[in-house]
Amino acid sequence: MSDVTHPQHSTLSVLRILWKDHRIWMVSVLILLLLAIFDRPQAIDSANFVLAAVLHTAPYLLLSIGLAAWAGATGADNLIARAFVGAPALMIVLGALAGGLSPFCSCGVIPLIAALLAMGVPLSAVMAFWLASPIMDPSMFFLTTGVLDFEFAIAKTLAALGLGIFGGTFVHLIGRRGVFDNPLREGIGNGGCGGSKITAPKPVVWDFWKDSERRARFGRDAMSTTIFLLKWLTLAFLIESLMLAWIPAETVTSALGGEGIVPIIIATFVGVPAYLNGYAALPLVAGLIDQGMAPGAGMAFLVAGGVTSIPAAMAVWALARPQVFALYIALSLSGAFIAGVLFQIWAL
Repeated sequence: MSDVTHPQHSTLSVLRILWKDHRIWMVSVLILLLLAIFDRPQAIDSANFVLAAVLHTAPYLLLSIGLAAWAGATGADNLIARAFVGAPALMIVLGALAGGLSPFCSCGVIPLIAALLAMGVPLSAVMAFWLASPIMDPSMFFLTTGVLDFEFAIAKTLAALGLGIFGGTFVHLIGRRGVFDNPLREGIGNGGCGGSKITAPKPVVWDFWKDSERRARFGRDAMSTTIFLLKWLTLAFLIESLMLAWIPAETVTSALGGEGIVPIIIATFVGVPAYLNGYAALPLVAGLIDQGMAPGAGMAFLVAGGVTSIPAAMAVWALARPQVFALYIALSLSGAFIAGVLFQIWAL
């Protein structure tokens, strides 16, 4: 038998590798190619829209990248350990602050939560961190300011902190009956790559540039964050351009506009399946608001989507017992609705 690889098989293997490593870029390119074939003027308009949007957000993008790389190089994320020491009320507030204001890598959040719960940290404090973490961090704050505005960024930060404190307090009040004494699934709890932040926290090295290894990490993190943000923002701005071109403003206004609570309820539940990630969702919400979406509905969409997006929900489901997962979802949706209503009142 011949060992020669068929050219078609080789091509499929290359495509699989490209799809695995660069699927977001490939989706953007594919959309532009299809537009160029079927609607050339729209392809040109969308490409110009994406370029202008990226240039407009470039200063905020650079701040986001710098903050993310700085947190990794200095080890500032180790400060999380200090949030879970003290009285329950203090732990809940500090847990929400840690989740809403501190940058964490995607691989570190879930293992970190597993380590906290396995070590016996009360679920109330962990839930406060858990709910606030996906909604806001310093880099997200700057991007929200650039894509939406400073007022929206401040309100979203307050929503993250408020949701964390609300959820943590609720869990503390009902947890006195011992309902959530064992929140983790069987076999979960070694902490993984995030556990050492709690079990063996390292000191923060503020002057990281004096250490060659930390300088190298800063460069690696900056590059990986740049690629991550650019690929998602490119796709999101591209979708926004098509949304503005093809979805009548009247449709958005009728479904998600107005001053009542119905648009906020709709946006809360739509955010669950429609949310891509925090960075990609910002341009989409900006486009919807430009077409008449109520500000409160936009806030509810971002908060609900951030906490209950499919990747985040799957991670919670794999980690926690079903009753904890159900509570997580219920707190997320109710908190997002409340945040939307309050922001709508503030925006009037």
